[in-house]
Amino acid sequence: MQIAQELTLDDFDFSLPPELIAQHPLAERTASRLLHVGTGGLHDLAFRDIERLLVPGDLLVFNDTRVVRARLLGTKPTGGRVEALVERVLEPTLALAMVRTSHKPQPGRVFIFGDATATVEGRRDEFFLLRFDTDVADVMDRHGHVPLPPYITHPDRPEDVERYQTVYSARPGAVAAPTAGLHFTRELLARLGARGVQRATLTLHVGAGTFQPVRTRVLAEHRMHSEWFEVPDETARAVNAARAEGRRVVAVGTTSLRTLESAGATGLLRPGPGETSLFITPGYAFRIVDALITNFHLPKSTLLMLVSAFAGIDRIRTAYAHAIAARYRFFSYGDAMFLERPR
Repeated sequence: MQIAQELTLDDFDFSLPPELIAQHPLAERTASRLLHVGTGGLHDLAFRDIERLLVPGDLLVFNDTRVVRARLLGTKPTGGRVEALVERVLEPTLALAMVRTSHKPQPGRVFIFGDATATVEGRRDEFFLLRFDTDVADVMDRHGHVPLPPYITHPDRPEDVERYQTVYSARPGAVAAPTAGLHFTRELLARLGARGVQRATLTLHVGAGTFQPVRTRVLAEHRMHSEWFEVPDETARAVNAARAEGRRVVAVGTTSLRTLESAGATGLLRPGPGETSLFITPGYAFRIVDALITNFHLPKSTLLMLVSAFAGIDRIRTAYAHAIAARYRFFSYGDAMFLERPR
């Protein structure tokens, strides 16, 4: 088996017709297509068919993070444009953010966002410390935009306020949606529960670093951005019980998977908060997750590397080639896969 030291970015490249990048959500969440990548090959389904793939006793683990209006559009005092994507709020008036402007911001530089101002206090790697003159969360609520991914070419619209959010989102803090969960409706969750499929939640606030490309050709040299997570006590008990009883743990999305594997590095899921910079590549030994629901990911992305580690490089290459030929919709507003881990 190849391991990260031997793999390069070119191992995770593919050609995607631009028209397959979904720009808008479908009218119904469950109308998305679902590609089942199992031990018996590939099967084309509708997402509502997830009920056929899950059995009583399976434990679905959801990320209940809620997307905030983290994209701020403003100006410099001289009139030049500036864009800030808030990574996380460190204090009520202090935020860590990615900043786009005509010149690299220096300490002391002031930006204007509506009726608020922010001053650059310093830098942490690719992010800037912005000190606001008022509460950051209030500024985002009043002036912020839905932080749609860069491959969605239209400005955020009213439909995005609702649809770039899972129906079970609860804890504000993410700058990107855990997109595998966008396909679920409350009605589908109720039907799954009635069939004996169990449900648990955790939180990982997806950070702005999720949009950053891998800049090193050799994967072993790449360093992941850090993201905050929390595993509730009841979720840890549910996951540990499922594993002890031989029932499947099904991660809804790569964020849920990374949280479970980070907090379950010993094979036993521990509750509580933490930070993860876990970079999963082929050769990784999974300890917690048995199956994964996920969307299709960008070429050369860390998430494509993750699913290749989970299902196998050759199976993922075959699945993606099939999805392109069958005209599946890709990325955040696109279709989904159900991946079963080879045993």
